[in-house]
Amino acid sequence: MNQQSPPKKKNWSWRSQAFRGLIYQIIAIAAVALAVWWLASNTMLNMKVRGIQSGFDFLTSPSGFDIGESLYTFDSSHPYWQAFLIGLTNTLRVAVIGIILTTMLGTLLGVGRFSRNALVRGLCYAYVELFRNVPVLLQLLMWYLFFTEVLPATSEAWTLGPMFLSKGGLSFPIPVWESGHLWGTIGLLAGVALAFVYRSWAFRKFEATGELRSMFWVPLALFLVTGVLGWAAGGAPGEFNSPIKGEFAIENGGSLTPEFLSLLLGLTIYTAAFVAEVVRSGIQSVARGQGEAAAALGLNQGQSMQLVELPQALRVIIPPMTNQFLNLTKNSSLAVAIGYPDVVSIANTALNQTGRAVECIAIVMLVYLTTSLTTSLLMNWYNARSAIKER
Repeated sequence: MNQQSPPKKKNWSWRSQAFRGLIYQIIAIAAVALAVWWLASNTMLNMKVRGIQSGFDFLTSPSGFDIGESLYTFDSSHPYWQAFLIGLTNTLRVAVIGIILTTMLGTLLGVGRFSRNALVRGLCYAYVELFRNVPVLLQLLMWYLFFTEVLPATSEAWTLGPMFLSKGGLSFPIPVWESGHLWGTIGLLAGVALAFVYRSWAFRKFEATGELRSMFWVPLALFLVTGVLGWAAGGAPGEFNSPIKGEFAIENGGSLTPEFLSLLLGLTIYTAAFVAEVVRSGIQSVARGQGEAAAALGLNQGQSMQLVELPQALRVIIPPMTNQFLNLTKNSSLAVAIGYPDVVSIANTALNQTGRAVECIAIVMLVYLTTSLTTSLLMNWYNARSAIKER
């Protein structure tokens, strides 16, 4: 029988490297905390001597300014904290939608670099080289000039089916909210869950037996069918609030402002060029023999890319992809250049009115720190889940 060795006693002697390391870490943390405390107290003392007000009490005071774009009603009588909340929601709206669109466009471009069609390869290469080497601020200004100078006035808006595109932005029909839409949303969420379960099951079956099942059309059908069933169960509401071209403006319906569209398109097109290179390099890191083995099993090029090469490339793609998502979120602070009311723009206005520079900058820093850490946490979870498990 194997005898278990007795547990090692912790050595609290200074000769122990582990003990010295622990003491050094405690000293380092204490030094950093002391430095932060000294800087904060010195800053507060100097501000008090100079008669500069400090503190976050201004957040409950009336803001005194309006915000042109928000998801809910806001006017000058509302407090500053609601203004910052609107800036946060505007920033997140651009960041989340931009990340989704960037991932889709960048992946298509990266995969397109391996197309057998020379024209497709050339267009993808030209896109990457063009938009990756033009500063993002210039691209934002270019799109903003397009929406404000090139497009026609609202009285002569371009008609795109039930939508209108003009200098006033993009106007589109929106459903008149009823309980049936809630049931439809629940159905779509259920469809996402079912599609995820199906894809996991189909991929496990493929790995075990080599039998290939649909990895796109069946999940898409599950998503759509459950959504339609939920919508039908809620009474199948079909009334829409459609935009109408008025004499001076587009009335009714929903709309996206030129500032939002300029920021979203600029960030998406710019970041997608970098994502395309990340995807390309990840696919190139997969051994050529993997593609040859997939072809020997009878898989075509698309199936080989989807089922064999991309899953292996994810371990190389995800870490730099995380950096691109963080860059997109932080680059949204350039919205102030085109007048989009993100959290930085709101903070600048509040700073000019209240003089609370330290507080306003601290709020902006906290917002971007929180969003960056949250994005990193989610991507690290996905990276761990997508890692190749060795048997």
